[in-house]
Amino acid sequence: MPSARTPARTLRSAAAFVDRSGVALVFPKEDVVLPSLWEAVAGPRPVEWAVRDEDGVFVSFTPQMDRVWAWKDELPGRGLTVAGKHVAGRLSLVSFGLIGSLYALTGRPGGPEDFRSVEDLSPLERDVAEAVLQDGVSTAPELHRALETPDRKRVKAAVESLERMLVLTRAGSREQDQGWPAGAYDLLARRCSVHLVDLPSPEEARRRIVAKLLNSARELSAADVTGALGWRKTEAVGALEDLADAGVASTQDEEGYRLWVAPGRSS
Repeated sequence: MPSARTPARTLRSAAAFVDRSGVALVFPKEDVVLPSLWEAVAGPRPVEWAVRDEDGVFVSFTPQMDRVWAWKDELPGRGLTVAGKHVAGRLSLVSFGLIGSLYALTGRPGGPEDFRSVEDLSPLERDVAEAVLQDGVSTAPELHRALETPDRKRVKAAVESLERMLVLTRAGSREQDQGWPAGAYDLLARRCSVHLVDLPSPEEARRRIVAKLLNSARELSAADVTGALGWRKTEAVGALEDLADAGVASTQDEEGYRLWVAPGRSS
């Protein structure tokens, strides 16, 4: 499995990285403690994402960016990870071992039609979800045509909102007649149905998620958890305290903030 010293060089090693991390961003975000696929592929040293000519004009992706750009679609497309704008409002990768815990926080039971119980879906969001339910895996251009909606930006915004609510998830990509391949989407509860059986309680779900996050970050504050996962502070502290009850040590940083420390890491 890839580490800071052994960058991911194959799709399988990238999938192993996600399995170990539980949840990771595709590209890093400042002040968010989640690991990223980019860092797993590029390693700890700064790496350029583009090759440019002597005038600074873009020529091509670097080999590292080529891998990340392709794998962000291939990982969900081949059924190796869950992918979508599911965490921190960014494109992220979630292991199948953790998706049940993340989904449990929606309060929905996990059936393919459970989005119908969400009261605050906009009419367009509901139409998009219904279209994917009926038509199966769909790209944004296909949804645009199916819904006969003139505003492509509104369809894109609805898809991204449904990703954040864990209604839709990425299902790879499809080639188009022109331009880049289009991202494909499916209902998360349908695509991950086998992993959404016997969902944990919200409290247990948060504990499992924070345990995985601590294993990656090695030390966490409540602010780290809220910044990465968007939880309320009381939820973050409660999950961290559950880990402390299970034997995870805590300490204070130089500014007096409490830190929870992963086993095996000196405080």
